[in-house]
Amino acid sequence: MNKAFYYLLLLILFPVAAVIVITPMDSQKQYIFGLISIAIMFLLGRSKSNKISIVMVILAALMSTRYIYWRATETLHFNSEIEAILGIGLFLAELYVWVILILGFLQTTWPLKRTIEPLPDDVSLWPTVDIYVPTYNESLDVVRDTVLAAQCIDYPRDKIKVYLLDDGKRSEFAVFAADVGVGYITREDNSHAKAGNLNHAMKITKDELICVFDCDHVATRTFLQATVGPFLKDPKLALLQTPHYFYSPDPFERNLRAARSIPNEGALFYGPVQQGNDNWNATFFCGSCAVIRRSALEEIGGFAVETVTEDAHTALKMQRLGWGSAFLAIPLAAGLATERLGLHIIQRTRWARGMTQIFRVDNPLLGRGLKWQQRLCYLNAMLHFQFGLPRVVFLTAPLAYLLFNLNIIHSSASLIFAYVLPHLVMSLYVNSRMNGRFRYTFWGEIYETVMAFHLVIPTLITMLSPKHGKFNVTDKGGLLDVGFFDFNIVRPHVITAVLLTIGIVAGITRAIAHDYFGVDPNVVALNVGWAIFSLIILMAAIAVARETRQTRKTIRIDVKLPVIIHYASGISSRTTSVDLSMGGAQITAPDNRHESDEIEEIDVLLNSGTISIPVRTISASDGVIRLQFEEMPLSRRRELVRVVLARADAWIQPPHKPDNPVRSLVTIIRTVFELFWLTWQDRRQKNRAKKEEASQVQEDNAA
Repeated sequence: MNKAFYYLLLLILFPVAAVIVITPMDSQKQYIFGLISIAIMFLLGRSKSNKISIVMVILAALMSTRYIYWRATETLHFNSEIEAILGIGLFLAELYVWVILILGFLQTTWPLKRTIEPLPDDVSLWPTVDIYVPTYNESLDVVRDTVLAAQCIDYPRDKIKVYLLDDGKRSEFAVFAADVGVGYITREDNSHAKAGNLNHAMKITKDELICVFDCDHVATRTFLQATVGPFLKDPKLALLQTPHYFYSPDPFERNLRAARSIPNEGALFYGPVQQGNDNWNATFFCGSCAVIRRSALEEIGGFAVETVTEDAHTALKMQRLGWGSAFLAIPLAAGLATERLGLHIIQRTRWARGMTQIFRVDNPLLGRGLKWQQRLCYLNAMLHFQFGLPRVVFLTAPLAYLLFNLNIIHSSASLIFAYVLPHLVMSLYVNSRMNGRFRYTFWGEIYETVMAFHLVIPTLITMLSPKHGKFNVTDKGGLLDVGFFDFNIVRPHVITAVLLTIGIVAGITRAIAHDYFGVDPNVVALNVGWAIFSLIILMAAIAVARETRQTRKTIRIDVKLPVIIHYASGISSRTTSVDLSMGGAQITAPDNRHESDEIEEIDVLLNSGTISIPVRTISASDGVIRLQFEEMPLSRRRELVRVVLARADAWIQPPHKPDNPVRSLVTIIRTVFELFWLTWQDRRQKNRAKKEEASQVQEDNAA
């Protein structure tokens, strides 16, 4: 009955939608229609109803479709071959964005917000779990705490086994595994990289569920109790994925001051996108922080090895066979983000190659087993990573007119603006309303622009030759002693920014002397405005390459716990922690005793007991004592992991403020000014240092 009603409603509304999309208008009528549509959108936006949100999504989709229809039917007329090539290229880039926009609306409009499914009181009914920690060339410093945290997971000891899967075949890892009491698995070769490593472990282990953690992802104690329940309730559930949360800053957060207070790059995917996928049974396996049913993996022949993104491909294979998937949007583990922009781009390039490989070798639009919603969710993910070329096209398109006087959109400036204004305003407004706590307006452009030039060639080559390239491991846990500007990464960005600057100057000159140059000042103004926006986004992307120092080996985590200080004299004092890391702590100074009496040890008081840690004082100021932990046995380090990294609420964060598009744009502009200011400051310091050095040399020579 409900389906029949919806089909009838769609049948009635389709002619209305068609009229909205295809009715031609001159610029004045289109302005009025667009402004009325924007006003209606803003009025609807006053309501917080989910049903109103769906209506707004439909209106935005119709207005964007109207724009694309107008572009396809009215603007593709050109005076030369070069105009035709550039103009059709721009239209295809816009068509790509429209497809991603529509698929994104499908993916995020109906999110499924799961809660934790409790386990039965009878512990004997709980399934057995193998925990895999795969590693290849990462240091033991990175892997150690992941293994120790896995041992801290609150689950019956006879129902859980932890395995260190060492594809590097390193003796110190075997010794470590023996010392802490976990399984150690290695193999003769490294075929199929991580997927091969996991498949090899599957042949040796046998428990009902498999839990995978990348070697830098530290689990909270509640991980399994929060994720295993749905597998008992639904015998066809194959996968439950949780978010990838990073307790260290990524290159954007570390290098851009503004990025530290906004949702990070992955927040949108591990929020509305995966929740939307979950609603359509299209949750992606992301390679870590997930639980998988062994029988489902065995049915598809193990983890997928045909592509370099074995995770998403594995989920796709299971879903083709009718298995279910789920996403729990609670951060239950945390890992290390990529430390430098270059590593970040290498990682994203691998993801782009892998999703392109899946598109070629196991296209979700083809083959059996998937519902149309699942096919479109996967299609969106695979098409998303093709953004490199369209993004470059959008950045450089205004140069065609500003530098070469080529008209690549056959229309007047007023008509272009009349059609593009409601399309942009309404789509931005709806996305801000739907996903604004997970992705601030215009920041997606920055994330994509940083990587765009580097993705063009790898994605095109992979599209033509899907077997090209190999799996590469992303380095984690590195330090950066000296800050520097990574010009090699942003060289194409800088070149494009210079060209845009030249184009803007040329455009302003032509607009001022438009009678002399014989140009329409409105067309010039439109292209200059477009170029200025592109330049702002480019400069913000370039600012990310200004790498700041990363000298802290362990990341501090704000946590307030009761602490007892033990002094060398035998006296003890009570205080509280300010923050903790795996390498040290900051504690509140209860008095001035630390100035004359050495601190030898601290006790961190927990509900589950007390952990004693030998320390030495690093410094003290402003009522805070900074302590460094001394070497400790693995048993005590395991307890420290339990306190610092594996607390049940360790990674629960308050939601970000709602998005404000105007404020977001102002923040980006401020980021650009900070780039120039900091660069100028650096040059001043270097010049001052050179003068001081030269002066010292002169004094030494005179002496």
